Amino acid sequence: MRKAAENGVTDSCFQLAAAMYLDHPYAREVGHVGEAARVATSAGVVEGHDVPRDVLTSVLHWLRKWGGNPVDKLDEFRRRALEGAQYCCNEGCEVVGHLKDFKVCPQCKTARYCGAACQKADWTVGGHKEKCGTSANFCKRQFR
Repeated sequence: MRKAAENGVTDSCFQLAAAMYLDHPYAREVGHVGEAARVATSAGVVEGHDVPRDVLTSVLHWLRKWGGNPVDKLDEFRRRALEGAQYCCNEGCEVVGHLKDFKVCPQCKTARYCGAACQKADWTVGGHKEKCGTSANFCKRQFR
């Protein structure tokens, strides 16, 4: 995804920025931009975001390459993060919360769960056990 974004694929720029903002596994590591590529941010743009400043400047970098209005998209990312959503991978779970409150599977680092009961249910009944080993390798490749 990083290579596609660097080559000007606008959808990849947007997807990388969104993944970095939401702290998807490996996205912040892969999407980080060096000092030379960083963009200046005014105080008003960075206020109210529960994201480290260096991550936010990298997100802005990719949003500017995307071509839309980066400030509007940052506000949309923040609204979605504050509202919360259903991030639990256990099918049928209806817990709504913030992404940072959901625990990540320690092996594949992609599946998220609201608690131990949902993780155990998805491991045994939901089929995560079969997907977990291959998912880790896939996800590492997805953002490189």
